[in-house]
Amino acid sequence: MRILGIDEAGRGCVLGPLVVGAYLFDGDESILRDAGADDSKRLSAKKRIKVRASLDALGEHAIVAITPHQIDHGNLNTLEEEAIVDLIRRFRPDEVRIDALGPPRGIPKVIARLQAQLDFTPKWIMEPKADHTYAVVGAASIYAKTTRDGALDAIREAHGALGSGYPSDPKTRGWMLEWAKTGEDWPDFVRTRWGTVQAIAQQALFGAQTPGD
Repeated sequence: MRILGIDEAGRGCVLGPLVVGAYLFDGDESILRDAGADDSKRLSAKKRIKVRASLDALGEHAIVAITPHQIDHGNLNTLEEEAIVDLIRRFRPDEVRIDALGPPRGIPKVIARLQAQLDFTPKWIMEPKADHTYAVVGAASIYAKTTRDGALDAIREAHGALGSGYPSDPKTRGWMLEWAKTGEDWPDFVRTRWGTVQAIAQQALFGAQTPGD
């Protein structure tokens, strides 16, 4: 049975793309587990790269990267669902397993929306922590995470240390504040519509003012 695992990386970030990864496998999933497939957050960066190299020979993969520009000018949920449908159409699997999109109570509606865009009917499994429960979803998680990590590495080469790209990361917030102080437009890898970005821009503006302004 051809099983397609799907997971994403970077949904909650303010810097860089949201990457949706898919991994197609036909066989005994214990093979993937033995190769190290698991929730990418449970693996070190070096381990993820090593496991990905092993997974290359065991199945097929594909990714869709959603840019900050697309996120700024669209709806994040819709964009992610469109990416998922695109990946499912490419592989036409017998079964789809996805890490839950949103709270568990909304899963049936999400599946219904995805299914309505397909011209075939796979079996669906969507649940929280699927990237740890199912090795095939863990594999997709690894492809999504390593692809996003590569994108951030390229950004760092051009713009210096900017942390993980998550708004809770002090390094990310510090880099953003320093950039905002320059008064220049945000680079194209920043999700400018996010509240965190707007708040930091206001903080930089306020900090730049002198008494009496």
